[in-house]
Amino acid sequence: MHDAQQNTGMAETATLNATEAEERAYHASITERIWAALKAVHERVVSRHEEMDQIKQQLQENRRELDNADKANLRQAADMASRVGEHALEQRKRLERLLESPYFGRIDIQPRDNGKIATVYIGVHSCAGADDEAPLVHDWRAPISSMFYDFELGDAHYDAPSGRIDCSISLKRQYRIEHQKFRFMLESSLNIQDDILQEELSRASDDKLRNIVATIQRDQNRIIRNDRAHTLIIQGAAGSGKTSIALHRVAYLLYRYKDTISSEDILIISPNKVFAHYISRVLPELGEEMILETTMETLADELLDGKHGFQTFAGQVSELLKNSDPQFAERVRFKATAEFLDRLDAYIDHVRSTNLQPGAIKIEMTTLDPAWIAVQFRKRANLAIGEQINGLVTAIVEQLQYYHGKSVTGSERTQIRADLKKMFASKELKTIYKGFYDWHGRPEMLKPAARGTLEYSDVFPLVYMKMRLEGYKVRDRIKHVVIDEMQDYSAVQYRVVSRLYSGKMTILGDRNQSVNPLSSSSAESIRDILPDAECVYMQKSYRSTVEITGLAQTILHNPDLIPIERHGEEPRILGFRGKAAELDHILELVRAFPRSGYQSTGIICKTQKQADALYQSLQAERDVRLLDAKSQEFGGGVIIATAYLAKGLEFDQVIVPFCSDRDYHTPIDRHMLYVAVTRAMHRLTLTHTGAISPFLAS
Repeated sequence: MHDAQQNTGMAETATLNATEAEERAYHASITERIWAALKAVHERVVSRHEEMDQIKQQLQENRRELDNADKANLRQAADMASRVGEHALEQRKRLERLLESPYFGRIDIQPRDNGKIATVYIGVHSCAGADDEAPLVHDWRAPISSMFYDFELGDAHYDAPSGRIDCSISLKRQYRIEHQKFRFMLESSLNIQDDILQEELSRASDDKLRNIVATIQRDQNRIIRNDRAHTLIIQGAAGSGKTSIALHRVAYLLYRYKDTISSEDILIISPNKVFAHYISRVLPELGEEMILETTMETLADELLDGKHGFQTFAGQVSELLKNSDPQFAERVRFKATAEFLDRLDAYIDHVRSTNLQPGAIKIEMTTLDPAWIAVQFRKRANLAIGEQINGLVTAIVEQLQYYHGKSVTGSERTQIRADLKKMFASKELKTIYKGFYDWHGRPEMLKPAARGTLEYSDVFPLVYMKMRLEGYKVRDRIKHVVIDEMQDYSAVQYRVVSRLYSGKMTILGDRNQSVNPLSSSSAESIRDILPDAECVYMQKSYRSTVEITGLAQTILHNPDLIPIERHGEEPRILGFRGKAAELDHILELVRAFPRSGYQSTGIICKTQKQADALYQSLQAERDVRLLDAKSQEFGGGVIIATAYLAKGLEFDQVIVPFCSDRDYHTPIDRHMLYVAVTRAMHRLTLTHTGAISPFLAS
C-alpha cells in the first residue's frame, strides 16, 4: 500500500514537472515573439527619425528653390512621420511592459456549442498573434477574461459583443512572471488562488500604488465592470482596496468604451497632491494615460474666479483638533447637512423672486410701467441674474418696438441694461450670502476666518449660491468623475459637483476614516443628494494583518469588516516616563529601519505642529522626510505626516507617537487615531508618555 502511494506521488510530481516545463517553454516562445515585435517597432522608430531628419535637411538646404506647395508637402510629410513615430513609440512602451510580465493567468474553456477547447492566457495587456491566430494573450479587461475572476472550474459564461457565451472551465492556472523571469505557476481550483493573494499582501509596500490585476476578487470584478450605474458609490472599509478598484474601473471603462471616451475625458477629485502622486502609477501600468486631477479647493477657487480667500480643509481640521472653540464646531456641523442645503435652496429661490425692486424705464417720451417690469421679472425669476437682465432687456426692446413703434438704438439698449442693474437689491455675492443667515435667523453662524477670509464650511455654499444666481457652464467635456475620500465632503459639495459635471461618477470612501466627523458623508447620505446612485459595499480588508486590524476595531468598531486571514506581529503599545525617552525610542526605530527589510515607515502624528516638531528632532537621520500642505510627492523611506495627509496611503510599518489621553480623547481624535493605525500593513508601534488614550486602554 505504501509503495502504491509513493508511486502515485512520484507520478504526480513527474506530471507537474512536465507541465511546468511546457509552461516555461510557452513563456520562452512568447518572449521570443515579443522581442521580434520590439525589434520591428524599434526599426520603425529609427526609420521615422531618419525620415524626419532628411525632410528637415531638405527644407533647410533647398528652402530658396522650393515653392510654397513643395514646402507644404514636406511639412505634411514631416507631420505624418512624426505621428507614425509617436504611435510606434507607444507600441514599444506596451511591448516593453509585456516583456517584463506578459501574462499572469490561464483558463482552458470549452464553449457549449463547440467541442474545441480553447486556451486563454490573460495579462495586463493583449498580445496579438498572427493574422489567422487568436491573441496570444488577452487583455484582463476583455469580456472573455472576466471568467478568470468570476468562476471556478466547471460551468461559466461571459458577455461577448454578440451576446452571452456559455462554456465550461476545465483548467485554471496562475503565474508569477517578473522581470522576464518565470518564477512559478500554481494550479487553481478556486476563484483566485489564496497563495498568490497572500504573497501579494505580504510584500513590502511601494512608493506608489500598484495595479492588482492578478488578484482581483470576484466581488471587486463586479464593481470594476459595472458600466450600468450612472453614479456608483463604493463604501469600503480601511484597506479594502477602494482606490485600486476605482482606478481599475476607470481602466476598464477606457477599454470598454475606447471609441467614445479617453483619459482626457476623466477627472479625479483627490484629497491632496501627495495622494494624487501616490496613485499616479496605476493607470500607466495598465496601459492608459494618467487622467486629469484636481482638488475640491482648486475647484472652488476656479468657480469663485480667485476673488475670495478661504481657509483650507486642512486648516479647518487643524482648528477642530484644537478643540477650543465650540461655536466653530457648531458652524461646521450646521453647514454640512442636507437640511442646510434645503434651507439654502429656499433662500436662493426667495432672492430670485424678490431681488428686483422694479422702477420705470423711460426712453425719450416713452415710459414703461414698473408693474409691467415686475411681471416680466417674475416670468424669469428662475434664471441666473445675468440671464434675467438679458431677458428683461430683450422684452423691453420688443415692447418698445412692437407696441410703441420705437426703434431702440445701441446706446439706448445700454442705458436700459444699466437702469435694470440698479433695480436689483444686491449684486455683491458675499452680501447676498450674509443675508441668508439673517433671513434664517442665525446670524451667528457666519464668521470670517483669519484675516477676513472665508471659513472652509462657507466656501461651497458660496460657490453654490454663485452658480444658481449668476449661472455656470456645465463641464460636459468631462464624461466621468472619480471622487476619492467621499466621507470628507458635504451635501452642498456633492450638489455643486453633480451640477457642474453631467457625466457619470465613481465615488468612494469610508465614513470611519473621516478626519472631520462633524461634516462627514456616508454612502446613504450621498445617495440622498444623488438619487440615481447605486451603492456597493466592500467589507473585506486586505491591507493590515489580523492583529493590526483587531486593534483598529477596538478604536472604532466596524461590525461589517471582514479581515483577510494574514497574521503577523502583535501591535506594540509602549509607555514612557518622559517625552525624551519616548523620542529616544522613536529614534531607535528609525535607525533600525534600514535593517528591517521594509520599504516604508510612516510616523503618523495627530497635528502638523507635532509632525513639524518631530521632524526637527529626526531630520539628521537619513531618508526621513516630512509631508505638509506644500508636499507634492510620496516616497519611500521614513515619512512623518499627519493622519489627514496619510489618509489613503499605506506603509510597511507605522509608528503612532504621543498617544496619551491629552492628545486623543475627543470624537475627532478617535477618527484620527483610527486612520493612523489603519495605515500599517505589517508592523505597528504606538507610544505615549503619561496616561494612555482611552481609545487604547484595555
